[in-house]
Order: sequence, then C-alpha cells, then structure tokens
Amino acid sequence: MSIQVRPATVFEDVTTLVGPKKPTSNVCFCLSYRIGSVENQSLRGPARAARVRELCHRDPPPGVIAYLEDEPVGWAALHPRRDTSFARNRLIPHVDDLDVWSLWCFRVRPGYRKQGISHALIDGAVAYARDRGAPAVEGYPVDNRGEKVDLTMAYVGTRALFEAAGFEKAAETGSVLDGFPRVLMRLDLS
Repeated sequence: MSIQVRPATVFEDVTTLVGPKKPTSNVCFCLSYRIGSVENQSLRGPARAARVRELCHRDPPPGVIAYLEDEPVGWAALHPRRDTSFARNRLIPHVDDLDVWSLWCFRVRPGYRKQGISHALIDGAVAYARDRGAPAVEGYPVDNRGEKVDLTMAYVGTRALFEAAGFEKAAETGSVLDGFPRVLMRLDLS
C-alpha cells in the first residue's frame, strides 16, 4: 500500500484526524498555533468546527493529510509562518526574514503508527510547500536525544524525524515540551 499526501481540503478527514472527541470542547482541530489565542479559546462546538471547515476551503488549507487507500491516517499542520502564532512567539526565534512555512503538528491514527506515516507526512508537506513557492520550511520539534516522548507531547515531532527528512538545526528555542528542549529545524528549498 502506498501512502499519498494531499492538501487538507476535506473537512470530514480533518475531523477524523484532529477533531475533538467531545464536540462541544474548545480543544484541538489543530487551531492553537493557526489562529490567535483569543479566538482559539472562544471557539467551541459548532463554531469551532465551522472555523476549521472554512480553513479547509482557504488557499492554502490548514495542512496536509496522509491517506492509505483513501483512508485518512495522518495529519500535519503546515502554513506560512507569517499567518501563525509563530510569527509572534517569543520562545521560537526568527532565523532571518525569509517567508518560511511552519510545520508544527503531526498526528497518526492508532493502528497506523510505525508504518512510515510521519515520514510521508513531512515529505508531503515539504513537497506541497515547495510547489507553493516556499523558500524554506521550519519545524519546532523536541530534541529528545532518542528518549521516549509522551504521545500527547510528541505532536511536534522529534529532531530525528526532521533530520531524516533533510532538515538541519538552525537555532535553539526557549520552548520546552515534556521536559525536552525544542529546536528550530529548517530545510532550505531554494
């Protein structure tokens, strides 16, 4: 079976991968870095879902989805950094003035893990950003030095995952997740 990575334009597939278990909640849908914190905290239930549906119809959409035989199995959030909260984040530095794209969240459905989905997602996200003219893609994974990362905190990816895709460490950050420092990884696309 081959993994295909496509833009996240199908709302129902996004819901399958990152929709909240409790429809009235104000969490997930991978919005915390995508929209401002005031809006993110205020959106609940149908309003939150409507906002994500609207983002799926924007250009570019909110990320990419990995499919196995048309079944959505993985998610990666991807967007130009300037339109995310990373543009204003004091803990994640700006390396330069390039209009980079940020790749910040991965989710692989249970039952599909350990099959290369995360690697396909990062490769597909990079290909999509390259096709859209991005000069570089950045990620902000944990530098866990091979130690186990709690699954709820592993959503940012690991340094090793990004290195396997050709990214290089560009900077330290002031951010820590699950006790591990996060690093800024970058892949130049020019």
